[in-house]
Amino acid sequence: MHRFQTLPSVLGLAIAGLIGGMSSVFAQQAIPLCQPPTSGEYLLLVVSPTADNQKQLRSALPPELKTITCKYLNETVTRIGGFKKIDDANRWARYVSNIVGLSAIITTRPTTADVQPQTQPQLQQQPPQQTVNYNPQALGEGYAVLVDYYNRPELVNSVQQAVGGNVGFVSYGQRPYLLAVYTTNQSEAYNTLQKLNNGGFVASIVDSRKVILLRSTVRL
Repeated sequence: MHRFQTLPSVLGLAIAGLIGGMSSVFAQQAIPLCQPPTSGEYLLLVVSPTADNQKQLRSALPPELKTITCKYLNETVTRIGGFKKIDDANRWARYVSNIVGLSAIITTRPTTADVQPQTQPQLQQQPPQQTVNYNPQALGEGYAVLVDYYNRPELVNSVQQAVGGNVGFVSYGQRPYLLAVYTTNQSEAYNTLQKLNNGGFVASIVDSRKVILLRSTVRL
Protein backbone atom coordinates (compact mmCIF):
# COMPACT_ATOMS: atom_id res chain seq x y z
CA MET A 1 0.00 0.00 0.00
CA HIS A 2 2.83 2.34 0.78
CA ARG A 3 4.25 1.95 -2.75
CA PHE A 4 0.95 2.80 -4.40
CA GLN A 5 0.69 6.00 -2.40
CA THR A 6 3.78 7.33 -4.19
CA LEU A 7 2.25 6.98 -7.65
CA PRO A 8 0.26 10.26 -7.63
CA SER A 9 3.36 12.25 -6.74
CA VAL A 10 5.41 10.52 -9.47
CA LEU A 11 2.62 11.10 -11.98
CA GLY A 12 2.40 14.73 -10.86
CA LEU A 13 6.14 15.21 -11.48
CA ALA A 14 5.82 13.66 -14.93
CA ILE A 15 2.92 15.92 -15.87
CA ALA A 16 4.74 18.96 -14.48
CA GLY A 17 7.79 18.07 -16.59
CA LEU A 18 5.61 17.65 -19.67
CA ILE A 19 3.87 20.99 -19.08
CA GLY A 20 7.22 22.64 -18.48
CA GLY A 21 8.55 21.26 -21.76
CA MET A 22 5.45 22.42 -23.62
CA SER A 23 5.76 25.86 -22.04
CA SER A 24 9.37 26.03 -23.21
CA VAL A 25 8.33 25.16 -26.77
CA PHE A 26 5.54 27.73 -26.73
CA ALA A 27 7.95 30.34 -25.35
CA GLN A 28 10.33 29.68 -28.25
CA GLN A 29 7.48 29.95 -30.75
CA ALA A 30 6.35 33.22 -29.20
CA ILE A 31 9.27 35.19 -30.67
CA PRO A 32 7.59 37.72 -32.99
CA LEU A 33 8.59 38.46 -36.56
CA CYS A 34 10.76 41.54 -36.98
CA GLN A 35 8.96 44.66 -38.07
CA PRO A 36 10.42 46.16 -41.27
CA PRO A 37 12.23 49.51 -41.15
CA THR A 38 10.23 52.66 -41.66
CA SER A 39 10.76 54.72 -44.78
CA GLY A 40 14.33 56.02 -44.86
CA GLU A 41 15.36 54.17 -41.68
CA TYR A 42 18.47 51.98 -41.42
CA LEU A 43 17.85 48.90 -39.32
CA LEU A 44 20.50 46.86 -37.52
CA LEU A 45 19.67 43.17 -36.97
CA VAL A 46 22.20 41.40 -34.75
CA VAL A 47 22.19 37.62 -35.01
CA SER A 48 21.71 36.51 -31.37
CA PRO A 49 20.22 33.00 -31.18
CA THR A 50 20.71 32.38 -27.45
CA ALA A 51 19.56 34.16 -24.31
CA ASP A 52 23.21 34.65 -23.35
CA ASN A 53 23.89 36.37 -26.69
CA GLN A 54 20.95 38.68 -26.15
CA LYS A 55 21.90 39.51 -22.57
CA GLN A 56 25.53 40.16 -23.51
CA LEU A 57 24.47 42.42 -26.37
CA ARG A 58 22.06 44.47 -24.26
CA SER A 59 24.70 44.96 -21.58
CA ALA A 60 27.09 46.34 -24.19
CA LEU A 61 24.61 48.82 -25.67
CA PRO A 62 23.55 52.17 -24.22
CA PRO A 63 20.00 52.27 -22.84
CA GLU A 64 18.86 54.84 -25.42
CA LEU A 65 19.16 52.21 -28.14
CA LYS A 66 15.92 50.26 -28.06
CA THR A 67 16.34 46.53 -28.69
CA ILE A 68 13.74 43.89 -29.52
CA THR A 69 14.29 40.14 -29.94
CA CYS A 70 12.51 38.93 -33.07
CA LYS A 71 12.69 36.55 -36.03
CA TYR A 72 14.26 37.60 -39.34
CA LEU A 73 14.00 34.85 -41.97
CA ASN A 74 15.11 31.79 -39.96
CA GLU A 75 17.38 33.69 -37.58
CA THR A 76 16.71 34.92 -34.05
CA VAL A 77 18.03 38.48 -34.04
CA THR A 78 18.10 41.58 -31.88
CA ARG A 79 16.47 44.46 -33.75
CA ILE A 80 18.05 47.89 -33.26
CA GLY A 81 16.32 50.66 -35.18
CA GLY A 82 16.16 54.41 -35.42
CA PHE A 83 19.27 55.08 -37.54
CA LYS A 84 18.77 57.80 -40.13
CA LYS A 85 22.26 57.58 -41.64
CA ILE A 86 24.03 54.52 -42.99
CA ASP A 87 27.26 55.66 -41.30
CA ASP A 88 25.57 55.43 -37.89
CA ALA A 89 24.28 51.92 -38.55
CA ASN A 90 27.69 50.93 -39.93
CA ARG A 91 29.47 52.27 -36.83
CA TRP A 92 27.23 50.31 -34.47
CA ALA A 93 27.57 47.16 -36.61
CA ARG A 94 31.36 47.39 -36.26
CA TYR A 95 31.00 48.04 -32.52
CA VAL A 96 28.82 44.96 -32.04
CA SER A 97 31.22 42.83 -34.07
CA ASN A 98 34.33 44.03 -32.25
CA ILE A 99 32.98 44.22 -28.69
CA VAL A 100 30.38 41.44 -28.54
CA GLY A 101 31.57 39.25 -31.41
CA LEU A 102 28.16 38.95 -33.08
CA SER A 103 27.45 39.45 -36.77
CA ALA A 104 24.94 42.08 -37.87
CA ILE A 105 22.69 42.66 -40.86
CA ILE A 106 21.86 46.17 -42.08
CA THR A 107 18.68 46.67 -44.03
CA THR A 108 16.67 49.67 -45.11
CA ARG A 109 13.55 50.80 -46.89
CA PRO A 110 13.84 53.66 -49.37
CA THR A 111 11.97 56.89 -48.80
CA THR A 112 8.94 57.47 -50.95
CA ALA A 113 10.65 60.37 -52.69
CA ASP A 114 13.55 58.11 -53.68
CA VAL A 115 11.46 55.39 -55.31
CA GLN A 116 11.87 55.45 -59.05
CA PRO A 117 9.44 53.99 -61.60
CA GLN A 118 10.36 50.47 -62.56
CA THR A 119 10.02 51.35 -66.25
CA GLN A 120 13.43 53.02 -66.32
CA PRO A 121 15.27 53.15 -69.65
CA GLN A 122 17.71 50.27 -69.97
CA LEU A 123 21.42 50.73 -70.52
CA GLN A 124 22.95 49.85 -73.84
CA GLN A 125 23.21 46.14 -74.52
CA GLN A 126 26.22 44.61 -72.84
CA PRO A 127 28.35 41.94 -74.55
CA PRO A 128 26.95 38.46 -73.98
CA GLN A 129 28.75 36.43 -71.36
CA GLN A 130 29.39 32.74 -71.06
CA THR A 131 26.49 30.82 -69.58
CA VAL A 132 27.15 29.75 -66.00
CA ASN A 133 26.07 26.24 -65.07
CA TYR A 134 23.88 25.70 -62.03
CA ASN A 135 26.35 24.87 -59.28
CA PRO A 136 25.24 26.04 -55.80
CA GLN A 137 28.15 27.02 -53.57
CA ALA A 138 28.65 29.07 -50.44
CA LEU A 139 30.31 32.45 -50.79
CA GLY A 140 33.48 33.10 -48.84
CA GLU A 141 34.19 35.58 -46.08
CA GLY A 142 33.10 39.15 -46.71
CA TYR A 143 29.96 41.16 -47.35
CA ALA A 144 27.02 40.41 -49.65
CA VAL A 145 24.55 43.10 -50.67
CA LEU A 146 21.21 41.45 -51.42
CA VAL A 147 18.13 42.87 -53.10
CA ASP A 148 14.64 41.57 -52.37
CA TYR A 149 13.04 41.44 -55.80
CA TYR A 150 9.59 40.24 -54.60
CA ASN A 151 9.42 37.56 -57.32
CA ARG A 152 9.62 40.22 -60.05
CA PRO A 153 12.44 39.13 -62.40
CA GLU A 154 12.02 42.31 -64.43
CA LEU A 155 13.83 44.17 -61.63
CA VAL A 156 17.12 42.59 -62.72
CA ASN A 157 17.76 45.25 -65.36
CA SER A 158 16.98 48.06 -62.91
CA VAL A 159 19.35 46.63 -60.29
CA GLN A 160 22.07 46.22 -62.91
CA GLN A 161 21.60 49.84 -63.87
CA ALA A 162 21.80 50.96 -60.23
CA VAL A 163 25.05 49.13 -59.48
CA GLY A 164 26.60 49.57 -62.92
CA GLY A 165 27.22 45.88 -63.57
CA ASN A 166 25.90 42.34 -63.56
CA VAL A 167 23.97 40.86 -60.65
CA GLY A 168 23.82 37.30 -59.40
CA PHE A 169 21.14 35.04 -57.96
CA VAL A 170 21.53 33.65 -54.44
CA SER A 171 19.75 31.98 -51.55
CA TYR A 172 19.87 33.42 -48.03
CA GLY A 173 17.76 32.10 -45.17
CA GLN A 174 16.04 29.75 -47.65
CA ARG A 175 14.80 32.71 -49.68
CA PRO A 176 15.95 33.88 -53.13
CA TYR A 177 17.62 37.26 -53.62
CA LEU A 178 19.48 39.18 -56.27
CA LEU A 179 23.17 39.56 -55.43
CA ALA A 180 24.16 43.16 -56.14
CA VAL A 181 27.74 42.80 -54.94
CA TYR A 182 29.97 40.37 -53.07
CA THR A 183 33.11 41.93 -51.66
CA THR A 184 35.59 41.89 -48.78
CA ASN A 185 35.71 45.70 -48.92
CA GLN A 186 33.31 47.06 -46.32
CA SER A 187 33.20 50.54 -47.85
CA GLU A 188 32.27 49.13 -51.26
CA ALA A 189 29.44 47.12 -49.71
CA TYR A 190 27.96 50.12 -47.88
CA ASN A 191 28.34 52.38 -50.90
CA THR A 192 26.41 49.84 -52.98
CA LEU A 193 23.69 49.67 -50.32
CA GLN A 194 23.41 53.46 -50.46
CA LYS A 195 23.07 53.41 -54.27
CA LEU A 196 20.33 50.81 -54.10
CA ASN A 197 18.50 52.71 -51.39
CA ASN A 198 18.63 55.87 -53.47
CA GLY A 199 17.31 53.88 -56.43
CA GLY A 200 14.26 52.69 -54.49
CA PHE A 201 15.28 49.09 -53.80
CA VAL A 202 14.91 47.11 -50.57
CA ALA A 203 18.46 45.91 -49.90
CA SER A 204 20.45 44.37 -47.06
CA ILE A 205 24.08 43.76 -46.14
CA VAL A 206 24.69 40.28 -44.74
CA ASP A 207 27.54 37.97 -43.82
CA SER A 208 28.48 36.45 -47.19
CA ARG A 209 29.47 33.13 -45.60
CA LYS A 210 25.75 32.43 -45.06
CA VAL A 211 24.84 33.12 -48.69
CA ILE A 212 24.54 30.33 -51.28
CA LEU A 213 25.42 31.41 -54.82
CA LEU A 214 23.04 29.88 -57.36
CA ARG A 215 24.05 31.84 -60.47
CA SER A 216 26.89 34.32 -60.77
CA THR A 217 25.12 36.24 -63.55
CA VAL A 218 21.39 36.67 -64.14
CA ARG A 219 20.11 37.30 -67.65
CA LEU A 220 16.47 37.80 -68.60
